[in-house]
Amino acid sequence: MSNRDFLTKILTDAAMTRRSFLKWSGVLGGAAALAGSGLNIGLQAASAAPKAAAPAEGKWVLAACWNNCGGRHPNYVYVQDGVVIRQKTDDTHPDDWLSPQQRGCARGRSRRTQAYGADRLKYPMKRKTWAPGGGNKELRGKDEWVRISWDEALTLVANEEIRIRGKYGDGAIFYNCGEAGGPSRHLLMTGGYATDYSTTSGGTWRAAGQWIMAVGNTNGYPQANDRMEDLKVDLWVFDGSNPAWSSAGSTTWFFLQTIQHSGAKVVWIDPYYNDSMAAVGGEWIPIRPGTDHAMMLGMAYVLLTEDNPKTKPLIDWDFLNKYTVGFDKDHMPADAKDPTENFKDYVLGLDASGKPVPEGHKNYPPKTPAWASEISGVPAERIRSLAIEIGSTKNVALAGSSSPARTLNQDSLPQMFMTLGWMTGHFAKEGSFTCAGDYKAGNFAGMGPGDSEHAALISTGGSGLASAGDNKVAPASNTWTVMPKIPGININENEFPDAVLTGKYTAMKGEVGTCNIQMYIVGSANTSNTRVGLNKQIQAYRKIECVVGVDTNLTTAAKYADIVLPLTHDWERDGRIDAANREIGFIWASKVTEPKWETKDPDWIDAELGKRLGLDPAKVSPLSQKQQVYNQIVGATVQKGDVPGSKSGFVPLATITDADVAELAKDGVTVKPQQGKIPIKDLRDKGFYQINRTPGDNYSRIQYADYRADPVKNPRKTKSGKLEIHCQGYADMIEARGWTRIRPIPSYNPAAEGYETTFSDWKNKTKGPYPLQLWNMHYPRRSHSDFDNVQWLREAFPNPLFMSPADAEPRGIKEGDIALVTSRHGKTLRPVHLTERIMPGVVNLPHGTWAQVDEETGIDLAGCDNIIGGAIPTGQGTGGYNTANVQVEKYNGPIKLLPDAKWTQRIPLKEA
Repeated sequence: MSNRDFLTKILTDAAMTRRSFLKWSGVLGGAAALAGSGLNIGLQAASAAPKAAAPAEGKWVLAACWNNCGGRHPNYVYVQDGVVIRQKTDDTHPDDWLSPQQRGCARGRSRRTQAYGADRLKYPMKRKTWAPGGGNKELRGKDEWVRISWDEALTLVANEEIRIRGKYGDGAIFYNCGEAGGPSRHLLMTGGYATDYSTTSGGTWRAAGQWIMAVGNTNGYPQANDRMEDLKVDLWVFDGSNPAWSSAGSTTWFFLQTIQHSGAKVVWIDPYYNDSMAAVGGEWIPIRPGTDHAMMLGMAYVLLTEDNPKTKPLIDWDFLNKYTVGFDKDHMPADAKDPTENFKDYVLGLDASGKPVPEGHKNYPPKTPAWASEISGVPAERIRSLAIEIGSTKNVALAGSSSPARTLNQDSLPQMFMTLGWMTGHFAKEGSFTCAGDYKAGNFAGMGPGDSEHAALISTGGSGLASAGDNKVAPASNTWTVMPKIPGININENEFPDAVLTGKYTAMKGEVGTCNIQMYIVGSANTSNTRVGLNKQIQAYRKIECVVGVDTNLTTAAKYADIVLPLTHDWERDGRIDAANREIGFIWASKVTEPKWETKDPDWIDAELGKRLGLDPAKVSPLSQKQQVYNQIVGATVQKGDVPGSKSGFVPLATITDADVAELAKDGVTVKPQQGKIPIKDLRDKGFYQINRTPGDNYSRIQYADYRADPVKNPRKTKSGKLEIHCQGYADMIEARGWTRIRPIPSYNPAAEGYETTFSDWKNKTKGPYPLQLWNMHYPRRSHSDFDNVQWLREAFPNPLFMSPADAEPRGIKEGDIALVTSRHGKTLRPVHLTERIMPGVVNLPHGTWAQVDEETGIDLAGCDNIIGGAIPTGQGTGGYNTANVQVEKYNGPIKLLPDAKWTQRIPLKEA
């Protein structure tokens, strides 16, 4: 629907007042701006309307920015007459480094254009040619849409569930609505559903972190020290980090402030001189994507060959001997299948007797800086000097992003990264740490209260919602530590398209699982768009008998559906609690406006589908969203801070009086009185409670310090009870998956479709048909794929292909030219931005655009990274989001590519 059509619709609504129109026109850019664009219908209608009463006084409401960007900042909106007319970020207290304002970024500040966008899904729809059994399946993604009633939509979906379960069995229904959630409880109560597993943002840290050191979070990220401890850091080494784009907002400012206050030296390792480097300063070491492991092995070689405990101490031998297993043959774990397979000999290229090994031996060659330089592109001398600098500096922060681990066949990379920190003793001590998931994750804006080892200062209680029952098709398990077989029809994301197309997938090594997926319920997080191998996913969509899209917009997932159920925007729901950062714990978002059009909450959809399937709706959805939110608030606690360390006492956060109990009861919410730190009304109005910090306060924490203080009393929950440089269980688990193998020690494995595979002949350095490496940075325009439809952000961040002039010149490509990017898996078009900030041989295609495939040519027009990437299962089943070999050429074809901000919005129903 165009802006003109949209305004026509709302102005002809009998309930539309002149006052409300003025609010809506403000949201869309102002009546004058619309008139200047020829959209003067609004002005005519407004001038003809009777004089309205003065506008009601508005109010500011906290509406969190809930997307998974790492920042998660408060987001205040000004509501007048039920319409958001302005937004702002946190200004609830003076801003300083110790107690910073929680400022949002451009993404969060564009929320109202998303909530009120003309491209919102407004009504239930079905594909014109769909019929039970699929109808014309090939028209998915290009068929016309027909508006239907909620009763018809729900009845169609319920009947399809009955038909498909009866014909093919419970495992024929596949559900995937991502972290945002969807109508899943009724599915559990009627037989369960097939599902898949994905490493998502954690990459190979997911399993590696849990196996080698038993971290306390499912992403596998080892955590950093508290930010007050970071004032003692002398050297920061960042690997693949760019919070200025991935998190933005106050996270970037805070990140800068922490480092500046520490006065430390900063080194960045990355293929791109990114905006975080530009803000913070320091040294940039360019590196090829997927080769970080090789560089670190070269550094380990330097540490081993140049360490002298008396004159030049570089290795913390006491730490290695006391806290780790597997570094050398004298400290091997009891479960090692080969007790001679140790890390030290591997790095030095020695056999079990300590002699140099010949070519072809498993430890060949020695991992010298020269060997590492050939692979990584980092000069050998800089590999050597950085190793010496890390080993000889007292306090070092090794801060790794998960980005390098989102690469195929890099399951040993996290183990190598941690080994470097353990070799130099920069772990679990004052002023030093080795962490993953970006520095920000451990210190300020990362893992939430659910991380058992993060020691959040503020935590929420549970929602009180009882489980709907076990999934009988795919019973729950810890996918990352289970061995050897993941139970039920639980398919790795890389094999999902093939599983649909062939009915087969890898259950474990030597065992082929079978499935017959005929119904796919997908949406909420646009999951399809954020996974690699999208071209093959589209083929899979066009085979299934029924695809149900559940979303707020016609995302890529919803576009290829048969039946679409429109969801309310989060602003239109009864509040929500989201993890934030260590010092505010969580954000309590309130309801902003009433639901618009015919959109419905997932809980309502769940209950209504259950009712049509013979279930009691009250059992499908037994607690209101509002009650769940208040249950979390009632159970929220805050650390008292009267005793040093994270294990001091906690007290309730919210004070609830008898008057509060009575007031909430009128709203259908049941709570009990309690004494806390802040009145519940104040907490609701502000949306968060912030702990003010001072150096030396009792809130500080050195992560894993209890283990370092007494490893016998506080063992790690690994097989050996120690940090495992040799981890037999991890290697066995990878082998049991059935795709690739790793050694128990962090030996180097070339990335699938990494630097080495850009050559058809590696030994003679002959380039192949796809000579460039492509990787996918997070981008300010999006949080993963969310926000990609927002026109403001499309204009501000045009999403080009970033390319070095050194690679563009021989291809005849100039700034602004349209380039065709081709991989083994797909093609896409993008305007080119030439920059010296990117390493030659590497191009960057920002992550997360909504795919827009031209049906005639098969070329994606949007620059969708997952059209270019291939779904290749390796190791633990990693999503290879930063892995692709490509060729880039100037495009001279018939397609005329407009700037993204000028694209027609995805409006499925054209209304008068």
